[in-house]
Amino acid sequence: MSKSEQHAVSLRNVTKAYGTIRAMDDVSLDVAPGEFLSLLGPSGSGKSTILMAIAGFVKPDGGDILLDGRSVTALPPEARNFGVVFQGYALFPHMTVAENVGYPLKLRKVGKADIRERVARVLDQVHLTAFAERYPRQLSGGQQQRVALARALVFEPSVILLDEPLSALDKKLRAELQLELKALHARLGMTFINVTHDQEEAMTMSDRIVILHEGRIQQIGAPESLYRYPATRFVADFLGRANFLEGEVAGVSGGIVAVRHGDAEVRVPQPEGGAAEGRCLIALRPERIAITRGTAAVDEGQNSLACTVLSAIFTGSQVLYQVETAFGELLVLQPSFGASATVEAGTPAVLAWPLDAGVIVTP
Repeated sequence: MSKSEQHAVSLRNVTKAYGTIRAMDDVSLDVAPGEFLSLLGPSGSGKSTILMAIAGFVKPDGGDILLDGRSVTALPPEARNFGVVFQGYALFPHMTVAENVGYPLKLRKVGKADIRERVARVLDQVHLTAFAERYPRQLSGGQQQRVALARALVFEPSVILLDEPLSALDKKLRAELQLELKALHARLGMTFINVTHDQEEAMTMSDRIVILHEGRIQQIGAPESLYRYPATRFVADFLGRANFLEGEVAGVSGGIVAVRHGDAEVRVPQPEGGAAEGRCLIALRPERIAITRGTAAVDEGQNSLACTVLSAIFTGSQVLYQVETAFGELLVLQPSFGASATVEAGTPAVLAWPLDAGVIVTP
C-alpha cells in the first residue's frame, strides 16, 4: 500500500455521556497516516466508546470526527469505509473461510471473479490460503482471528479498527499473534487503531499509545517514552509496575532535585518546565533498582537507600524483592541469571539506582 493510500483520523473535543457517566470527556486526538495507535486503559476508561464512535456505531453528544481533515461524524458506519475486527470475531458459522472473507465484497456488489481474486490475495497476506474451504468451527482461535482480520482488509478500507482482537486467546498464542499483527501492519502500511486493556500488547504492537482513564486522555506517547517518563501516578502505575516515593523537596542544584523523607534523601531530575518545591511524588521502576547484601556505601553518582528484605520470590527469569525502607515498602526486580546470590528475607541490604531512573509525577 502506497503512502497516498494511508489515512489520518482526528477527534476534536468529542464527548459522550451515558447518564452521569462521561464515557468520552472532551477527547481530542490525531492519528497519523499509517500509524499503529493503541487506546489503552482499564475497564470503563472510554477506549471502546472512542473506537465505536470512530467506526460510527456510537453517536457523540458533541465534537467532530475527521478522516483526512473531512468530517465523518454524520456519516453512517457503512459510508465511512472503515474495517472493524470485533473481540468475538463475528464469523458466520455456515460460511467457509473464503465466503466469510468475501462477504463484504458481495454486499458491495463486486463481481464473482474479482471477489475470488481479492479473497485469495488477502488470505495469502494472513497465511490462510490452505484454509479457504474450511468452516470457522474447524479453525483454532488464532486462525479465526486471522479470518476476521482478512474480512476487514478485503474491501481495502481507509482505516482498520481493532476492538481487543486478541483478548480471547491464551497468553502464548496472544504473544505470537501480537508479533504477526505488527508485521502485517508494517507490510500493509495502513492506519490501525487498536483497543486493548493489556499493557504488554499495547507496548509490543504500537507506534504510540493513548492512555485513558474515566473518559479522559491521561498521556499520549511512544511506548518507551510513556514507560520511562510517565506524567502522572495513574500512568506510572497502570503501565507496568512502579514504586512511589513521597517526600519534601530539600533543594535543587544543577537540574537535580533532592527529596527528603525523615533522615533519608534521594535525588531525581528536575521536571521540564517547572521548579520543584514542597511535597512531591517520585515514580521509580522496580527493575532500575539494584540490591546488595549488607550496608556497604554506594557510588556518589547514584541514589542509595538502606533497607530490610521482607521477601524474595523467584519467578523464573527474575527475583522479586519486597523491601522496607525509610520511604516505605518498595519492590525490586533483579535478573535471576548473572546476578549475585538471592538476598534472603530478614537480611539488611542497600538499594542503589541511577539519578535519572526516577521521575517526578503528578499525584
